[in-house]
Amino acid sequence: MGTRKVSKLSAFLKDKRLLAGLSQGEVAKKLGYTSPQFVSNWERGLSDPPIRTLRKISTLYDVPLEEMHRVTLDATIQKVTEEIRKKFDGWKK
Repeated sequence: MGTRKVSKLSAFLKDKRLLAGLSQGEVAKKLGYTSPQFVSNWERGLSDPPIRTLRKISTLYDVPLEEMHRVTLDATIQKVTEEIRKKFDGWKK
């Protein structure tokens, strides 16, 4: 089982949470989640928060929406680029 690469969004979310002085549990509770595992999964790149949740996180972490949008877009482009590259590499045979 290989290690999953942490996305720009995952690293960004963790950095901003730490700068806000919040634990994963506190963030989960403020967002209405029952477990801090949701936040942990986002920060480890195992899943991405829903867009509506990203808007709430933006407010919670005091991050301008434009910055959250830019980071989310960059991470999405990175992810799609890697997925397409893998598919094309499979065609080389």
